[in-house]
Amino acid sequence: QNGYQMAVKLYQTIDKADTAMATAALANKVGEKIGFLSFLSNITPKADVTQTIDLVLKIAIEIIAFSKINGIPSPNPQEFAKSLADNYQDASLMRMIALVCIDGMLPLGPDFLSKIHSIITGSDANVVAQNPVFLAVNTALPGNNPSEKFGFITQAFNSVQGWMNGLVAKTGLTPQSITSHLGNFIQIADDNLDFVAAFLDQTTNYFEHTGIQSVARAIILRSHSLVKAETPPPALQPSTAPASAAQPGKSQYAVSKNVEVWDEDDEDWYQATIEKVENDQFFVNYIGYGSSYNEWVGEDEIRIREHGSSDSNGFAVNQKIKVWDEDNEDWYSASIQKIQGQQYYVHYLDYDSSYDEWVDLEEIR
Repeated sequence: QNGYQMAVKLYQTIDKADTAMATAALANKVGEKIGFLSFLSNITPKADVTQTIDLVLKIAIEIIAFSKINGIPSPNPQEFAKSLADNYQDASLMRMIALVCIDGMLPLGPDFLSKIHSIITGSDANVVAQNPVFLAVNTALPGNNPSEKFGFITQAFNSVQGWMNGLVAKTGLTPQSITSHLGNFIQIADDNLDFVAAFLDQTTNYFEHTGIQSVARAIILRSHSLVKAETPPPALQPSTAPASAAQPGKSQYAVSKNVEVWDEDDEDWYQATIEKVENDQFFVNYIGYGSSYNEWVGEDEIRIREHGSSDSNGFAVNQKIKVWDEDNEDWYSASIQKIQGQQYYVHYLDYDSSYDEWVDLEEIR
């Protein structure tokens, strides 16, 4: 409970501090562009430096909030980066994309990543420590002094640099493509993108808004998981499978055993650890995911995968797989009996050998 509350507080705090930062950045830009107000650029911090510190602090806060939401004792940038690449969706993904667009691409330009890297490597920890956004979230940052806290901030940015670069490359993001969409709501000149970025920072609270959505979703999923854990698994009917059917031994699916679990929606296998066993049902914890994703699954949906004897496609004889049936538009459990190049001879579990057949690589998972 305290972790969820702390995450919400962090999202709210960083957005409120962000407003003051945007005002300073806006004043600096006005001083640069308007001659008789040039004194403003002398009494306010450089906008690029201010925007950079704001962005890297938001990344640091996102990692800390992620840890609080998922019950991780200490913020771990590497673990966060993996979850960002594999698991982030909905409001959480929207927040990180907005961070790239509003706090990175618009104010700092298409080379914002190299510019940020240059600024933070050339900055002194004491300079960062005087930033109002840093002062607002200082107590939440790991470290005993400004130097250690700045080290965490730098590590946080470095951990997501690859994801940000991949997002830009994948989507073709440019300042112009962002403003073309914003142009549906406000009139923007190409040479005023830095003003637009500061204005958006000053007038929006997307971090708080989407952050609260992420926390609410995590609470709902966690509550659902707790209810499932306390609810006995459904009673299964006696198996009618013939004796010749290839069934994995139940003893191999024991508590603490690492397995792979089939996800019908994603049509893929996910690594998990068995936490409870009830008859032919298994309560699993997905590796790399929070406990809110824990669930009961049937024996048909789990397998133990031996990678040592796999072919170049990752499959091996006697391995349990899922095979796509085009006629019934469904996945069926089977085991591989033979491998020849890109074809696999499979035996369907719970069916006799008359159904055995050769299938192509693209038909199996």
